Amino acid sequence: MTTAIRFEQQGHTAILTMDNPPANTWTAASLSALAERVAQLNADREIWSLVLTGAGDRFFSAGADLKLFADGDRAVAREMARRFGEAFEALSRFRGLSIAAIDGYAMGGGLEAALACDLRVAGRQAVMALPEAKVGLLPCAGGTQNLTWLVGEGWAKRLILCGERLDAERALAIGLVEEVVPQGQALDRALALARQAEQQSPSSLAACKRLIQSARSRPLAQGYIREREEFVDLFDTEDQREGVNAFLEKRPPQWRNR
Repeated sequence: MTTAIRFEQQGHTAILTMDNPPANTWTAASLSALAERVAQLNADREIWSLVLTGAGDRFFSAGADLKLFADGDRAVAREMARRFGEAFEALSRFRGLSIAAIDGYAMGGGLEAALACDLRVAGRQAVMALPEAKVGLLPCAGGTQNLTWLVGEGWAKRLILCGERLDAERALAIGLVEEVVPQGQALDRALALARQAEQQSPSSLAACKRLIQSARSRPLAQGYIREREEFVDLFDTEDQREGVNAFLEKRPPQWRNR
C-alpha cells in the first residue's frame, strides 16, 4: 500500500494522513489505497471513527495532479474519474464518524475528499475551492453533488461556476465547515470530536449515520419506516443492552461495537 496515505490509530480512531509532497495531490495509487484502507477499517470492530488530514501546514490537499490530464487522454480521464469515485464513495460510506481536519489549501479533489466526510474542521488560514472549470474540467469526485446538499444550490454555483475561493470564516458561515479553530489545531479538534463520538454506542452511531445519509435519496415516508426498523434492529446488539443497563446502574457504558 502506498505511503501517500499514512495510517495511525489513537484509541478507537483511525488517522489517515495524505502525504504526497509538496501539495498532497491525489494519484491513482493513493486513491486506491484510500479505498482499500477504508474497507479495512470497516472490517475492524475496534475502529469507530476516522480523521482525514494532510501532511504539513500548507496543504490539506490540492486535488489531482493536472499533469495527468495535459495530453487530453480520455482513457486516463475515465480511469481517474473511476478511482476518485470509488475512493470518495468508500469514504462517505465509512460506517463510523469521519472528520476532515483542514489546514491550508483544500482545492478540487482535496475539498471533495473533505466533502465526503461527515464533519469538517478548518484552521483559520484554510482556503477552499473547486476551481476545475478554470482549467476546462469539472469536479468529478462528488463535488457538484455533495457541495449542493451541504450548502445549497446558490453557493454551490458560486464556488463551481464562478470559481470563488472561500476562507475559513466564510466556509463556516455557509455551512461548508462545522467549526473554525486557530491554524494548526484542526487535527487536535477533530480528534476531540472523535473522542466525543466514542461516548456514543458505535452500533447506534452507525445506524444513525445510515439514516441521515439515506435522507438524501429516500422519500420522507420511507425514512420514517426505516428509522423505526433500525431502532428495533439495535435490540440484536450487545451495545443496546449495555447502554440501557449502564444508565440504569449509573455507570459508564463499556461499548463493544457488537
